Amino acid sequence: MNTETQVQMPSPKKKSSLSEKTKESLSGYLYISPFFILFAIFGLFPILFSFYLGFQKWNGLGEMEFVGFQNFKWILTDPLFWKSLTNTLYMWVIGTIPQLIIGIILAYALNSALIKAKSFFRVSIFMPYVTSTVAVAIVFGIMFNSQDFGLFNVILGWFGVDAVSWGTSEWGVKIAISTMVFWRWVGYNTIIYLAGLQGIPKELYEAAIIDGATIRQKIQYITIPLLRPIIILTVFTSTIGALQLFTEPLIFIGRTYREEGITVVLYLYREAFANLAFGPASAAAIILFIIIIVISSINVLVANRISR
Repeated sequence: MNTETQVQMPSPKKKSSLSEKTKESLSGYLYISPFFILFAIFGLFPILFSFYLGFQKWNGLGEMEFVGFQNFKWILTDPLFWKSLTNTLYMWVIGTIPQLIIGIILAYALNSALIKAKSFFRVSIFMPYVTSTVAVAIVFGIMFNSQDFGLFNVILGWFGVDAVSWGTSEWGVKIAISTMVFWRWVGYNTIIYLAGLQGIPKELYEAAIIDGATIRQKIQYITIPLLRPIIILTVFTSTIGALQLFTEPLIFIGRTYREEGITVVLYLYREAFANLAFGPASAAAIILFIIIIVISSINVLVANRISR
């Protein structure tokens, strides 16, 4: 009895519509997609919505009303806005510029072979940065107490100087807030400069010593030029941070929004959440955005010129 055996030929495999390279690319994009999704929701959308709100009249609950450039006109003619901008620039000069200069000096000292227990000093200098901003503002608020028993007033009393009303005087508020900013950020910039210094070849300093270079000449002709990218970075980030100063003045002067200590960010916060004027607040944010771009660009150009 003959039986016919049917041999089934294997069907050809269908080629995948996606190549291996494409699959790897999609897999990579899938892994990093949470960041971009969160950034789009909590970063990009608020930015775009603020630009939209800048041309609207809105109290946060009712319907929006298009008012064109009326919000910008109102902000630019408000004396308090210009006062807040002036305060912000003063605090930037008093609190931010010195911390960059002293940061380089401290980093150079920590990188020196003469300093012992370097790890202890590095941790100590960086500690203010990881401390809660609110806690820092509260402690400094006690230290800058306007009464005679305030720490800084006690120190001034040792030299026969009358007590300063740190919370109400024009320059007292600015100095107090600028001191908080300086104390909190000088260690951060010092560690960044220290990392840059450790990347400079020691052979350059050894050759300079052989040629009889002084400490000032080594800093001027070796350290500063080779630290130029780091200096530009710290100038850029510190400028942006100073122009966005918010927590320190809010804790120090409270919700009174006193003219002596109000900053631009505190001003737009007041407009949005105290006066429920989200349109003018967004317009102020847009103006601040433009100011940050202009001042940061100028700072980078100046830092480039100085480092050369």
